[in-house]
Amino acid sequence: MSENQKQQYLKQTLWNIANELRGNMDADDFRDYILGFIFYKYLSRKMESYANVILEPDGLSYNTVETHKDAEALLEAIRYEALDKLGYFLKPSELFSELARRGNAGGKNNFILGDLANVLTSIEQSTMGSESEDDFGNLFEDLDLTSSKLGKTEDAKNELIVKVLTHLEGIDFDLENSDSDILGDAYEYLIGQFASGAGKKAGEFYTPQQVSKVLAKLVTTNKTKLKSVYDPTCGSGSLLLRVAKEVKEVGAFYGQESNPTTYNLCRMNMIMHNVHYKRFDIYNEDTLVNPSPNHIDKRFEAIVANPPFSANWSASPLFMSDDRFSAYGKLAPKSKADFAFVQHMVHQLDENGTMACVLPHGVLFRGAAEGHIRKFLIKDKNYLDAVIGLPANIFFGTGIPTCILVLKKDRNTNAERSKSILFIDASQHFEKVKTQNVLQEEHIEKIVNTYRTYCHAEPVEASKAAIDKYSHVATLAEVKENDYNLNIPRYVDTFEEEEPIDLSRVVAELKEIAAQSRSTDATIADYCKQLNIETPF
Repeated sequence: MSENQKQQYLKQTLWNIANELRGNMDADDFRDYILGFIFYKYLSRKMESYANVILEPDGLSYNTVETHKDAEALLEAIRYEALDKLGYFLKPSELFSELARRGNAGGKNNFILGDLANVLTSIEQSTMGSESEDDFGNLFEDLDLTSSKLGKTEDAKNELIVKVLTHLEGIDFDLENSDSDILGDAYEYLIGQFASGAGKKAGEFYTPQQVSKVLAKLVTTNKTKLKSVYDPTCGSGSLLLRVAKEVKEVGAFYGQESNPTTYNLCRMNMIMHNVHYKRFDIYNEDTLVNPSPNHIDKRFEAIVANPPFSANWSASPLFMSDDRFSAYGKLAPKSKADFAFVQHMVHQLDENGTMACVLPHGVLFRGAAEGHIRKFLIKDKNYLDAVIGLPANIFFGTGIPTCILVLKKDRNTNAERSKSILFIDASQHFEKVKTQNVLQEEHIEKIVNTYRTYCHAEPVEASKAAIDKYSHVATLAEVKENDYNLNIPRYVDTFEEEEPIDLSRVVAELKEIAAQSRSTDATIADYCKQLNIETPF
């Protein structure tokens, strides 16, 4: 079986388990449990594999250590190594496989809820005082084993948990294959499936992979390595991880997320995609109100984001003394924080960096403070590189059309290209799958290739990126003429001329219809006469 086939099989198996076991529980609620237990299994397998490597020279295996005469010294030595290498520690008796075995021993439904709760707490406590403490703290807080959602009685709760552990224990996650990321991708797949099945609540933190791929390819144009990638509204982290698939190496991942549940999912997602805890820094707070103190002074080479569309924020006058907003002279309105997120990202962008973010179409043409900020970004700073219109109904939970803004700070190093902005109208390029519109691979490639043609073309040949009915390279003078309104139809003419109408043919058809009508009227009049009733006309 190929790696791709293994991945598809694992994804389908996990989804089947989720559907089979969640019963009447809401998808959002069950998501937290099954993803948490998958993560627990992942940590257990990593711990066991790493410990076995350490013990191999002594001819020992980790599952026998606790009965060894030198158990205490061996466990302490392994703990010391594991905290540095893995960031956490689990005893053999705390491993997923051991809990699953005890829960199903003798074919009975043995009670393990108390032990399981202690193990999950122990994982977090094992990191106390270590460098990984912030990355593992409260990771399992959404796995409430006392919740009535699991069952009305303790036995019912235990029965469901034992079923989940038993099913998961039977799956081979292929963790020994260092070149494979089957489990990480399957985990991300489940996050996406729960998002698509649960509506807006779940969709708020998940960017469909098709859109993630476009953003990732845009910000990695001309790059093979990245020092850093940042997402100020990172949700479950899928967008950050997608960027890593487009380059050979990413030095560090940075993100911020206000929702505690999705913040936990993001950290789990990072670890399960084999991102070492020292290489990611995810912060749990509102980005606009409380940006991470570890991030705010950093500048990132790539920034990607799908901020919450037209979210409310305070827009307090106090923000006018904040370096992120002060230069603009105006703040984004209270009811639409879209440009506040853009301003934040621009502040965090490195001089040689690229940022790409998804926003509602209103940012392209709304006036007042938003029009002022838009003009400042184009006229005063000249950071806007491209505007890309996406199809409607491609996000879970909302059918509104969206756009991507691409911004760069180093545009002025290219004298000719700095005088233009690329507009792409991809709004009609999609495939309908059930109730969603989906960007297929050819649609993604067309967007990316058009942008890269614009980037790679010789300065005087930027117009090579112009494609009839699809894209247009607008001069800054042209944008100024439109009063810095970026509404895409102003720049990309997608009007399709109708075929000329043959009036003589239309007249002939009308005459034929009239003749047929007279014949029909005569027939009806004859029937009425035979029936001795009045004609209807």
